[in-house]
Amino acid sequence: MNTIFRKSMLSVAGLAFAGGVFAGPIAAHANPAVGAKPAAVAVQSAKPQGEQSHITLNDEQTANVKAIIAATKKAGLPERAAVISIATSLQESKLENLGHLGDMNDHDSLGLFQQRPSSGWGTPEQITDPEYSTTAFLKGLKQVDGWQDMPLTVAAQTVQVSAYPDAYAQWEQQATDLVAQHWNS
Repeated sequence: MNTIFRKSMLSVAGLAFAGGVFAGPIAAHANPAVGAKPAAVAVQSAKPQGEQSHITLNDEQTANVKAIIAATKKAGLPERAAVISIATSLQESKLENLGHLGDMNDHDSLGLFQQRPSSGWGTPEQITDPEYSTTAFLKGLKQVDGWQDMPLTVAAQTVQVSAYPDAYAQWEQQATDLVAQHWNS
């Protein structure tokens, strides 16, 4: 009987702890004080996360990097937005403005960001236009609360909703280098 009572009490204590962990932060932010700004959920890491990938770019890919940077500047967003956009495009298309790939196509995905007309990203003509597709991606990024401070892969995944949510992280260093190289050119 004593063992059953002790296990019951541990279960109740565990539920109370779990409830505090999960409900506490939600309840704490449910009615924030006027003018209070909620703390960032995730903090950007000082260096790229995980093993990094790198590809050599051709002239078309470099032109697409410049188009992404130009669209980011036109949207009035900082370099970090360009880094996230370029890393996303590196993962999705290797910075190639892809048309329909037949049997190799992922549904109806097109363009630099592999956006889908059937998901509301735009027409095939729009999402294969680098400026339009970047602007559409950035519009989604701006809707992610705290995107500036979260790990690149979390920000990108929140916009893209990929089957491979951690894959964007591998391109952060190359994207950072490309933005540093082309932001002021």
